[in-house]
Amino acid sequence: MEPGLLVASPQMRDTNFARSVVLLLQHNASGALGLVINRTTSLKVTDVTARLKLPQGKASNAVALWGGPVEPGAGFVVYGGEESEGWNVSPGIAVSSSRERLANLHIQDQRFLLCLGYAGWGPGQLDEEFETGSWVWVEASPEVVFESDLGQRYDIALATLGVTAQNLWMFPVNE
Repeated sequence: MEPGLLVASPQMRDTNFARSVVLLLQHNASGALGLVINRTTSLKVTDVTARLKLPQGKASNAVALWGGPVEPGAGFVVYGGEESEGWNVSPGIAVSSSRERLANLHIQDQRFLLCLGYAGWGPGQLDEEFETGSWVWVEASPEVVFESDLGQRYDIALATLGVTAQNLWMFPVNE
C-alpha cells in the first residue's frame, strides 16, 4: 500500500483510532508507520520548541498533535514540500523527524504540523485491519492535511471518497 491517508471506518473499535485520520508514511513487509493528524495534545508547538532549546519563531497558538500511541516523545514534522530527510508522502507533503527542520519551519513561520508519537503496525497487522474493515485508504492532499479544519478533517477525508460516516459501512473481506 502506498503512502496516503488511512481513515478509520465508523465501525473502528480501537479507542486510540476511532474517527482518526492517519497520514500513512510507510507500509511494507516489515510493518507500517503513520501519524494521526486530527487529534491534539495539551502542548503548544512553542512549548515543544522551548523544551528542545530551539530558536523561537513568531508567537504561535499552534497545538502539537497526538501522532499516535507509540513513543510519545518522538516528534515528526509534516510540512508542505518535496524535500525531506524522512518521507515524501505525496506531492506537497513531506515528513521529517529532524530537529533542524522543525526549527527552520518554526523560525520562518511556515505551515507545518508537529506530531508527537506515532502509530505503528507489525508485519501484516495493517493488512489484517484492512481485511476486517477497520480502515479506508484515501489519497493524501495538501488541502486535507494542511487546509482543513482539524475538527472536520475526518469528515473531509471521507468526503473525498464521496461518502459520509453515516452512509459508510465496512464489512470484513472474508464475509
